[in-house]
Amino acid sequence: MKHYLLIPLTLAAMATASHAQTIYRCVGNVYTNDAAEAKSKGCKIMEGGNITIVQGTRVNSGNAPSGANGVKVATASEKSPYTPNARIDDNDQKARDSEARSILEAELKKAEARQSELVKEYNNGEPEMLGPEHRNRQKYIDRIAELKASITRNESDIAGIRRELSRVK
Repeated sequence: MKHYLLIPLTLAAMATASHAQTIYRCVGNVYTNDAAEAKSKGCKIMEGGNITIVQGTRVNSGNAPSGANGVKVATASEKSPYTPNARIDDNDQKARDSEARSILEAELKKAEARQSELVKEYNNGEPEMLGPEHRNRQKYIDRIAELKASITRNESDIAGIRRELSRVK
């Protein structure tokens, strides 16, 4: 009966041992399981468990044809409407300027509305105390400082938007 148990255990151990190979690590993080190659390159045996090596992807070379991977790569000689040196039609430029002006004006209105809300909440440095601020004066002082910083930052944003508006024709 003991012999019947020993045979499957021995076969299982032999199968496991045949799958385990010695892995060698060579210079430059190169790995191999060929003992002759490892000896010729002066590689060292890896110890301490299994390792997994995943091959990296190849970098596309600039010499590949445009349809090689289904991706077309633009070259500098091709005409593009958005190149910096391309001439833009006057009507197109006027349309772009008009669109930019309308976007900047909308941003300016939002910033001015936000500024008036902040100034109203700030109340000349004495905003209304909120619930937890009655018990903790430091929270109130911190909120006042944050409001003041927000007002200053918003004033700077408004000035920047106005500068941009003056640049747009």
